[in-house]
Amino acid sequence: MSNIQVIGKSLVLGAGLVFLGLCAMAQDSSKRKTIDITSTFKPVLRDAVKLNFSAAQPALDTTRPVLGYSIPVQQVKLPYQPGTLKPVAMQIDSLVPWKNSQYVKVGVGNNHIPYAQAGFSFGEGKTSYLNLYGEVFASKGKLDFQKHNMAEARARAGQMLNKNHQVSAMVGFKGEDYFLYGYRPTTLDFTKRELRQQFQTLDGEVTLRNTDPTEFGLSYQPTVRVVSFRHKNADSSAREQNFVFKLPVQKTFGKSFGINLAFTGDLTNYKADGKSSIKNNLFQLAPSLLLKTPNVSIQTGILPSWDNKVFHMLPNILADFTTNDKQFTFQAGYIGYFNKGSMQRFSTINPWIAQPDQLLNTRVVELYGGIKGVLAQHFTYNAKLGVQKQRNVNLFVNDLRDGKTFLTVYAPEMDVVTVHGEIGYHKGEKFTFTSGVTYNNFVDVEGQEKAWGLFPLEVNASLRWKIMDDLYFKTDFIGWDGPAYRNQSGLAFKGDKAFDLSSGLEFKVTKSIDLWLQMNNILNNRYERWNQYQVYGFNVLGGVILRLNR
Repeated sequence: MSNIQVIGKSLVLGAGLVFLGLCAMAQDSSKRKTIDITSTFKPVLRDAVKLNFSAAQPALDTTRPVLGYSIPVQQVKLPYQPGTLKPVAMQIDSLVPWKNSQYVKVGVGNNHIPYAQAGFSFGEGKTSYLNLYGEVFASKGKLDFQKHNMAEARARAGQMLNKNHQVSAMVGFKGEDYFLYGYRPTTLDFTKRELRQQFQTLDGEVTLRNTDPTEFGLSYQPTVRVVSFRHKNADSSAREQNFVFKLPVQKTFGKSFGINLAFTGDLTNYKADGKSSIKNNLFQLAPSLLLKTPNVSIQTGILPSWDNKVFHMLPNILADFTTNDKQFTFQAGYIGYFNKGSMQRFSTINPWIAQPDQLLNTRVVELYGGIKGVLAQHFTYNAKLGVQKQRNVNLFVNDLRDGKTFLTVYAPEMDVVTVHGEIGYHKGEKFTFTSGVTYNNFVDVEGQEKAWGLFPLEVNASLRWKIMDDLYFKTDFIGWDGPAYRNQSGLAFKGDKAFDLSSGLEFKVTKSIDLWLQMNNILNNRYERWNQYQVYGFNVLGGVILRLNR
């Protein structure tokens, strides 16, 4: 190619570039250029990595582990509230409640020759049962005609009629002989027949109750009781029939409210030889409202009563207020009740009474307040202050001939201020101790000079100790300030202070044989509960117990 052609092509190429540059300069340069790229993307997951395990037993560990436990000592808190303690005449009894259903207990002593007691139970105890009990003894003291004989037999039975009703029945007989050895002067001459006083009681009872409330919340327990009592001495005899029927009904509303309605009839007919019969009838109606919560229990009601056709309205108000832990409970009440006047009841209080010429019911209205609770896990306490208004109070005074019998007299009205306290210590079944004291101040004894035969001060204590699994120990103490009495000249005197300490042991010889020992009046205190009637001194009684169901 010639030079001229090359130069020409260069000029043409240069002119073109110049033209393109001028065109670019002529365009708008304010806008940014963008480039759109379109492409197809397909995501793909990476293949998972698999773990391969090879089976192999773990290494054997032969190290013995050391395990330490810290168990705190737990003390069971028992909110047990003992009932009112009332000193009574000491009775020969076993040391602990019988756990066996068949037993025979026999013994002899320096005052009791012989002594025998037996109990038998039949049935499975859930749908039916039959319990038989018997006791007999003869005792004799050092004084002339200081004798006491007793024989008792009793049977109790129960049967479920259906899943919600149970009927139970009881029949019993008790015969006692007392001898009027407390005559003054002691030089008087009497025969055994002239001093013998016999009591015989035949009683029976039938009860029907529903074991669970009905669908309307009703609970009921009607009871009928019949008692035939006979008193006989050398001069005359007397008979007394007592018929009692009770119909208590309770209706509950939920868990806190309820209504009580009870009707009671108590009819007594007493007839002594050569004297007119005495009727003593008492009827009572007891409606009340109930409120019960974990911390409050209140019963508010009245007690309309007909005492031998004479109407009396008595109060029936009770209240308890307690803390959540049951350690403190405040009690208050304004209540009324009757103590039935019957020779059968009087003879259980004073067995040397003469046949009464009159039977009156003692009417009592009481206002009281007190506290009770549990202290330091095992200690219990109870304290109460009460004021009573009593009417037709039966009292006993020696006759004015030789003093060997007691006449029943009445105080038309009497006020009593009572202070009562109890304390106890309970540690399961191994150790139990309870004690109580009651102070009575008899004020304004109308119609009588003193409150004859009633205790102004009573003290008692009881201990039960399970020393070992097969060894039991018990001891009891009773004491009182002397009650007022009237001598043969009609003058009032105060009796001596008295106290009585008794103890007993029971231990196993074999699975079926126990030995027992009972000692009464250990301090040989020859006190007189009733004027002119000295009690037995120190007396000991022991024997064997055969458990037949082992």
